[in-house]
Amino acid sequence: MEEKIPKLWTYADYLQLPEDARVELIDGVIFDMSPAPSRVHQKIVTELTITIGSFLRQNKKPCEIYTAPFDVVLIEEEQNENQAINVVQPDISIICDKRKLTERGCVGAPEMIIEVVSPNNLIHDYVRKLNLYTQFKVKEYWIVNPDNQTVLVYRLKDNEGLQAPESYTFNDKIKVSIFEDLIIDFAQIKEVL
Repeated sequence: MEEKIPKLWTYADYLQLPEDARVELIDGVIFDMSPAPSRVHQKIVTELTITIGSFLRQNKKPCEIYTAPFDVVLIEEEQNENQAINVVQPDISIICDKRKLTERGCVGAPEMIIEVVSPNNLIHDYVRKLNLYTQFKVKEYWIVNPDNQTVLVYRLKDNEGLQAPESYTFNDKIKVSIFEDLIIDFAQIKEVL
């Protein structure tokens, strides 16, 4: 009996899915996204977006910030975006190279990605996406966990890969390393949760 090889999905296939499909594509495999995030998840994303967005505007940084749903298509060198087998929708993406922006999202690695984890999706953010963002050299990756009020910060080291994480709590101030002078005070975010 002939063994069936599972289909390897591409970005071209992904674009054919119904518009209301909430999925991500990692290494050619479709992953369903969690149901609508919790109110606390949404508050954290909103507060971080406001803080970072205000900083970008006030300091006239050439970067843009986007929240999910926003497609980030991660491509290999010389790969056509339709052939890409990795499409994610990070909670927050910061893109400073505007050539990566398209009408549908971002093609290439954002400078920074923040994921706010959901209890039923921990492995996805802590393992799958960490490996993916390491592979595609995202400069900074934050994993924010509302349940235990921690933040893991991974930073790209010497363009090689993400270094061991720095661990913080919601009582800490955290420097955003892709910018010289942005510090996020999680104690202020904690106050509004």
